[in-house]
Amino acid sequence: MLNYILRRLLYSIPVVAGVMLITFLLFNVLQKPEAAAALNLGAKASAQAKQEWIHNRGLDEPMPVQFVKHLGRLATFQFEPSWRTGRDMREVFAKHAGPSLLITLPGFVCGLIAAVGLALYQVFVRNSLLDRSMTLAAVALMSVPAMVYIIFGQAVIALALNYFPAFGFDMQGLGTARFLVLPVLVMVLVNLGHDARLYRAIFLEEVGQDYVRTALAKGVASTRVLGVHVLKNGLIALITLTVAHLPALVMGSLLIENFFGIPGLGNVLFIAIQTSDQPVVLASVYLGSLLYIAGLILTDLLYALADPRIRLS
Repeated sequence: MLNYILRRLLYSIPVVAGVMLITFLLFNVLQKPEAAAALNLGAKASAQAKQEWIHNRGLDEPMPVQFVKHLGRLATFQFEPSWRTGRDMREVFAKHAGPSLLITLPGFVCGLIAAVGLALYQVFVRNSLLDRSMTLAAVALMSVPAMVYIIFGQAVIALALNYFPAFGFDMQGLGTARFLVLPVLVMVLVNLGHDARLYRAIFLEEVGQDYVRTALAKGVASTRVLGVHVLKNGLIALITLTVAHLPALVMGSLLIENFFGIPGLGNVLFIAIQTSDQPVVLASVYLGSLLYIAGLILTDLLYALADPRIRLS
């Protein structure tokens, strides 16, 4: 297993380097250093001030040299400070990861339980009017953009009904929950239709297998067949789908954090993209790439645990 993990890590090096190259080129080809200097210093800054700003950040060097330096800093986790705030990126990650996780973890767990539960129930009542109605509702949920959920939640649930705050965040123990309920609810609704439909298809495929017919023929209750046999044998597909969410759990949700004023990593990245804060975007993309690679390796390890027939080699 150790050799397998080491090989996967070695294979991931060119992948991460390629992702960072694309991100770097998007910044340096589409935006000239002078435009970045004007954006950070202001349009009224003098030409000398702009040139000093460009020189201090090495933006007047050839692009291959800049990219190699970026890779060196990223590989050793010596991130370049933010152009906009001057803050060290390790400090930014440490401070803003907590608010992101307070939203994404409950949203992920609640969404997974709701989607799996709905999918199993639809399989239990498959081909009935209720099943078709739930499928239609899932398709309707999939068709609604995330912005609609956010606007509806803020306008109706927060402002009109005054159940929860529409904007803001405050770490104050259990009182923090009132700032999290609405964003978590929106996150669950955004993914619920798609996930429920996908899990239903997975479980329906398992229901047609011989082991299900054998268990039913032996008199095993349908609820036990679904809750134990079908769910267990559908773990491979569930693992693939759920572990893929790992980067988003840490990096947060850009839209939800920004519109609800949650000071998480998603909000930090959203502002950095708007202000062309290259060090923040590069560091965030790099961290997201590492988390994605870790998720893929973790997926393979969980495969071996879920199915003893799978061998890592």
